[in-house]
Amino acid sequence: MQDELMDLQTQLSFQEDTIAQLNEVVTRQQKDITRLTEAFSQLKKQFEVMAAEQQEGGNHEEAPPPHY
Repeated sequence: MQDELMDLQTQLSFQEDTIAQLNEVVTRQQKDITRLTEAFSQLKKQFEVMAAEQQEGGNHEEAPPPHY
């Protein structure tokens, strides 16, 4: 009976350690997701600005590069 109790306590200890490690991974992943979401939003805004600028100036033909 004592050995079974020790085995259960050992398993519980390992499970608690595993849960703590998984929690660290999930926390890190959430920070990455938040950072990537913010970066995506900034890129989307930049793209929208560039697209709007291109539409405004889209009627003008681009000049050839200086080496022509």
